[in-house]
Amino acid sequence: MMIRLTSLAFVLAAVTHSALAVTYPLPPEGSRLVGNSFVITVPEGNTQPLEYFAAQYDQGFSNMTEANPGVDLFLPRAGTQLTIPQQLILPDTARQGIVINVAEMRLYYYPEGSNTVQVLPIGIGQAGRETPRNWVTHVERKQEAPAWTPTANTRKEYAREGKTLPAFVPPGEDNPMGLYAIYIGKLYAIHGTNANFGIGLRVSQGCIRLRKDDIKYLFDNVPVGTRVQFIDQPVKTTLEPDGQRWLEVHEPLSRNRAEFESDRKVPLPMTTQLRNATEGAGVDAGVVSATLTRRSGMPVLINTGSIKAGQF
Repeated sequence: MMIRLTSLAFVLAAVTHSALAVTYPLPPEGSRLVGNSFVITVPEGNTQPLEYFAAQYDQGFSNMTEANPGVDLFLPRAGTQLTIPQQLILPDTARQGIVINVAEMRLYYYPEGSNTVQVLPIGIGQAGRETPRNWVTHVERKQEAPAWTPTANTRKEYAREGKTLPAFVPPGEDNPMGLYAIYIGKLYAIHGTNANFGIGLRVSQGCIRLRKDDIKYLFDNVPVGTRVQFIDQPVKTTLEPDGQRWLEVHEPLSRNRAEFESDRKVPLPMTTQLRNATEGAGVDAGVVSATLTRRSGMPVLINTGSIKAGQF
C-alpha cells in the first residue's frame, strides 16, 4: 500500500518513526509482511542530498536508490516525489536476537518479549572485504569509545590509494568505528561511524556500520550473549494468511570488484523456494518478471493483475 504525503513530519500510525529505528509490531504467525511504504515531496528550496532524506526515515542509501531510480543523488529537485520504502517482508528465519540481511543492508533486532522488530539500515564490507553471509554467532562484548587497530592489509590498501593510515586510531569522534562497538565473533563488530555517509553502501572493512543514533540504541539495549545471524536473501517472498503472495527483490551482492564496478545487473539466484513461491495458483507471471527485473527493494503483490502505484 502506498500512502502519499507532503510533510516530512507526518507520522504513520502503524509505524513508529524516530531518530533511532523504525519499529514494527510483529505480525501473527504465518505472516511476514509489515509496514507501509509512502511518498514525500522534496520541498521548495531544497539544498539537501538524498542521504539527508534517507536519514530522516532511517533508511539506507541503497534502499532509497532502489525505490527511487533516476533521482538526483546529490540534490533531488524541489517537487520530486521520493518513495520511503518502509513496507518489507521479514526475513525467512528465526525471529530472535539480531538478524543481518547483507543483501538488503538491513539489521533486524527482535527484543526479547517485546513482540516487535526494530529495523535499522547498515553499511557492509567492500567487494573483496566481505561481511559474512551465512553465519550464526553471538554478542561477545560491548565497548564504549572503542579504539581501532587496522590490519596490515588495510594499511596497505590505504597506501595504494595514496593515504596514510596510522597503526592505531585512539577513541574519539575521528575514529572510523564511532563511539560504540558491539563485538561479534572474533573478527567482526557492529559499530558506529565518523562519517555522514556509507549507510546502505559497501564501504567497510567487513564490519557492520550504523548511524550514530542507531548504534547508541543497540549498544544500550542489546545484551551480551544475544544471538546474531547473518543471512544473504536478496529475494524474499511470503504467502500471507489472506492468500496474497508478495515478492521483494533487492540487488544481490557481487562477489568480485570487477562485477561490483560494472553497470550490468548481477544474476538473481533462482532458488527452489523462489520458484515454488512464484509459480503458485493465481500468480501473475508478468508481474513476477517485472519485479525480478525492476528490483525495487519493496514488496510487490504478485497474485493480482494490477501493480500497486509507485512500485515500478
